[in-house]
Amino acid sequence: MVTGLGCVSSIGTGAKEFTEGIRAGRSGISPITSFDSSDLPSHLAGEVQGFDPAGLVRGIDLQEWGRTAHFAAAAARLAVEDAGIEFDEATRATTGAIIGTTNGEAPSVDTLTRQWLEGGPASISTDLVAKIPAGNIAAAVSVELGLYGETVVIPTACSAANYAIGSAADKIVAGESDVMVAGGADSVNRFTHAGFHSLGAVADEVPQPFDRDRTGIVTAEGGAVLVLEELEHAKARGAHIYAELLGYGLSCDAHHIVHPDAESIADCIRRAHAHAGIDADDVDYISAHGTGTPTNDITEVTATRLVFGDRHPPMSSLKSMLGHTMGAASGFGAIACCKAIEESFLPPTINLRTADPAFGEGIDFVGTGARTADVRIAQNHGFAFGGNNAITIFGAYTDREPAGAQEEGR
Repeated sequence: MVTGLGCVSSIGTGAKEFTEGIRAGRSGISPITSFDSSDLPSHLAGEVQGFDPAGLVRGIDLQEWGRTAHFAAAAARLAVEDAGIEFDEATRATTGAIIGTTNGEAPSVDTLTRQWLEGGPASISTDLVAKIPAGNIAAAVSVELGLYGETVVIPTACSAANYAIGSAADKIVAGESDVMVAGGADSVNRFTHAGFHSLGAVADEVPQPFDRDRTGIVTAEGGAVLVLEELEHAKARGAHIYAELLGYGLSCDAHHIVHPDAESIADCIRRAHAHAGIDADDVDYISAHGTGTPTNDITEVTATRLVFGDRHPPMSSLKSMLGHTMGAASGFGAIACCKAIEESFLPPTINLRTADPAFGEGIDFVGTGARTADVRIAQNHGFAFGGNNAITIFGAYTDREPAGAQEEGR
């Protein structure tokens, strides 16, 4: 069960404010302030303006951790507070944190690189070096919350949060834990921004997923974390249940480092449906990967067409509002799916003026703004370089045995 939602994003901090931002079609895209972008063609990003972790965390020493770890710890703290859970020693011993990322503490690497160039090896900060290991991101969450269970960072780039959510669920299904926290975090940085520029994948202006005139991504940042909890444990403490994690699917085609493969994505969708015990016709909404690059969007639509055919559910992209938050992206998608189920609405794709005719007819990209809809089952996409695909399926909870329990012994 999903019993807690926490996030720090460019359109809102905390699940309530974030959801309000989605429903309002708020844009979190603004001029870059975290580094000097004057020598690059694009100067926009989805930065979390005015982010002050000191007002959100209380367990970590902020000086010991980097910005990405701050995002993860803050989102985790918000998720646990939202869940209303208080850990006793027994629960602390088995509860863990699994967090996904693309670039880890890349802002610290950027700073070290500048120090090296300006003053040579002797000038680099050893304190900064200590912040770089990617494992720090999940470690910061466990330190913040006082957890002693499995603490892992999954670095499968832009699908990483979905990998983390599925992996955390497996710990619960296996009976190794009653509670896990999972999600993703990344930070805007020069390395990533320049790297996507070198690929020709950065938008000329704002992101326009699924639009005929889309030109690419806008790099972004934030942290998104969910509290996952075993059903009876959640019921025993009277927890609010947002949704049920019905299942997930993974695939890795290794077809091309940057070019996604539609057949592999379609296979991943089918695996997710099978694991969740649902049919394609059961899906009411898809939170798309929807980066806004010409290649990704047509490949994603081709893949969904292979599975859904002409009975295609509504599909929208949060990246139209947030930008591409890298390893946190499918974490934000998971939160949006849970809230769409709980509050009965479809998140919008903003900046969509004319859908690309290449997609064909009959797909609702929710381009006219959020609207009321009965969402019982939501599908959340996460695709990454190298063909690492991960899809999570969320469903409305009813007071019954969890989906697939008899078949899989959950």
